[in-house]
Amino acid sequence: MADNKTPAPAGTQNPDPSTLPSLNIVGQYIRDLSFENPDAPASIMGAATSPVFNVGINVAVKKQTDDVYAVELTLNAKAERDSKVLFNIELIYGGLFKILNVPENQMAPALMIECPRLIFPFARQVLANVTQAGGFPPLLMEPVDFANIYRQNLARMSDAAKGSSSDSSNGEAAAKSTSSNKSKPKKSTKSKTVN
Repeated sequence: MADNKTPAPAGTQNPDPSTLPSLNIVGQYIRDLSFENPDAPASIMGAATSPVFNVGINVAVKKQTDDVYAVELTLNAKAERDSKVLFNIELIYGGLFKILNVPENQMAPALMIECPRLIFPFARQVLANVTQAGGFPPLLMEPVDFANIYRQNLARMSDAAKGSSSDSSNGEAAAKSTSSNKSKPKKSTKSKTVN
């Protein structure tokens, strides 16, 4: 029987698997979870007006060992109706990631885009479950474009660095802004990396 393997073209070799870039989830966890329903049971009774939502997202990275990083999403959501708080929830959801053979210039995007993208669906499910257990319809956050958030934060940091000699508070104020909308939750974002 003939061997079906064709030899690799001259000058090319199969890469050693131990040198290929890899990003693996080691584990996931909830570091903090707080849910407040201060006006219960009145807050869950039907009302004629729709609630106003404020949703904030923060991404933080902490290096654990040479190749293991903790990436944490902080999700804050607050719903109000007629100036009364219906619910207020804060979730810090994290993932431990083992990252090998990723070039230094690609580490920040891997940590600030890919890692949050992988754990966000699980954090989103926790928010939905907790708000539903609190007596409300499940809060279903829209998918988050972490690449866009990363680009915005890079631009914000660049602007802050340029303006730091004149006014260093502008960048901080922009990073903490929140939005509200009656029809669907809006989000504000910020991120930080701690080595």
